[in-house]
Amino acid sequence: MQGAEGPRTLPEAFQRTAAAQPDAVALRAYGSDTALTWGAYATHVRRIAGGLAALGVRRGDTLALMLTNRPEFHLAEAGASHLGATTFSVYNTSSVEQIGHLLNHTGAQVIVTERQFTKLVKAAAAGTVRHILVVEDGDLERLDPRPDFDFEATWRAVDPDDVLCLIHTSGTTGPPKAAEHTHRGALAMAADIAGAFPMRDDDIALSYLPAAHVADRFLNQYFAMLHGVEVVTLADASRLARAMAEIRPTTFAAVPRIWEKLHLGVQDMLAADPKLAAAVEAGTEPVLTTLRTRLGLGRMRWALSGAAAIAPDAYAFLQRLGVPVSEVWGMSECGLATGVPPEQARIATVGKPFPSVETKVTDGGELLIRTPFRMKGYRGDPQRTAALFDEDGWLHTGDVVTVDDDGYVRIVDRVKELIINAAGKNMSPTNIENVIISTSPLIGGVLAVGDARPYNVALIALEPATAAARAAQFGLDPDPALLAVDERIVAEVQAGVDAGNTRLSRVEQIKRFAVLPSYWLPGGDELTPTMKLKRRPIQVKYAAEIAELYAAER
Repeated sequence: MQGAEGPRTLPEAFQRTAAAQPDAVALRAYGSDTALTWGAYATHVRRIAGGLAALGVRRGDTLALMLTNRPEFHLAEAGASHLGATTFSVYNTSSVEQIGHLLNHTGAQVIVTERQFTKLVKAAAAGTVRHILVVEDGDLERLDPRPDFDFEATWRAVDPDDVLCLIHTSGTTGPPKAAEHTHRGALAMAADIAGAFPMRDDDIALSYLPAAHVADRFLNQYFAMLHGVEVVTLADASRLARAMAEIRPTTFAAVPRIWEKLHLGVQDMLAADPKLAAAVEAGTEPVLTTLRTRLGLGRMRWALSGAAAIAPDAYAFLQRLGVPVSEVWGMSECGLATGVPPEQARIATVGKPFPSVETKVTDGGELLIRTPFRMKGYRGDPQRTAALFDEDGWLHTGDVVTVDDDGYVRIVDRVKELIINAAGKNMSPTNIENVIISTSPLIGGVLAVGDARPYNVALIALEPATAAARAAQFGLDPDPALLAVDERIVAEVQAGVDAGNTRLSRVEQIKRFAVLPSYWLPGGDELTPTMKLKRRPIQVKYAAEIAELYAAER
């Protein structure tokens, strides 16, 4: 899409794409008949940029967005970026206190949001934010540039080293940190991953991950505008399976749980149709093609799995099905850093470092990286920035890895999260948890505990949708507190744990578990908005349950 002389900033990339293909579709919302062409997109961006400038937004200022996945996010973000402003997105599960912290810490003066979040935003923004723009109230449409606003000169004045966006860390150990990413860094990352995961102007992408997530922001906003990709937004992620089947995206990114649910769903389908199961097992290509098409995967050129490890059996099944999935690795602080094309992908690895990513492994197994697209720093936190990078510029990732002779990286676990049991055996809790969670659609969340203990135990939360289905099947109230003590539910979870234990070494196996009386939801006490486990808070919250699991053996 872009010429040999690449753009210096994202506004320049956007303007090139809009000029080259003004009549091609750029944005549309799933379930809507209306679509925005790149030409219309550019018109909106010009008006919104001028309107934000009239509100006082200048180069270097910060604009916040708290929106579901919808075209207005892209319009507002691009408009602000054309001013040289910095943008960040707020997870929709955030509390008033969390929103207030983000707004105060970033110095945001304007926030774009929806009616459903207005009460939260107003409570959080009191005394800090000057303007709250509500999309359903037409606030974006009413933005009006002043007559003397020079749009062309404004976006051309944006510097490659201006901060493009803030990506907040997951906050597993405290308030999230704001990683500052520049225009130069975003474009360098796009160039680096292009060999493994090329994007084209005939691609269709589905945006359903939160825009606060580094994958959605970079792939479906910045890289999409660079390459002219059509983006379809999905506001309700519970409709993902239906949307996939209808949209049939050509590129896709997901967290492991999405792939694992797909795996379990197809297994149920095959269990109900022995002939289909036999054809899939035999690798009959017409059958596989039909199945991929039915699932919305028939046009997919590549797909990514990241944020955590995908269960090896689920990954192997996807490969047998012919789904072009690659595991990738990255951080909020550096974006995507490792990955290989699907045809080169290897199970249980995150591929190889991208061309401009340098890596080395310490004696303790920690992965260190250097990239040209690392963050500028943590906003307002020079001490934590300095602690992350050593004097030679190596970013200390905190991940324990192994690297094989071909350069493929395998993530073992986090440095601070390894289980070392009472006998001194080192284990990866993540590996244990992934094995257990992949055995049953009823298991929604697992925390393995065993550090300095004689054996491992687990806290298990039910998967909400499957639990509700079981409740209806058994004629029960869908209250998780009631389901957690139902003998049939516990027996199904036990079967999953037993199945998982057969795939674990004796020392890794889960000896006892507790089914918890509540769901673990993104943004709650147990999970970050990106569905990472808050290990220490979980162990504090459920200290009594953990103690009981060990006391039962005495």
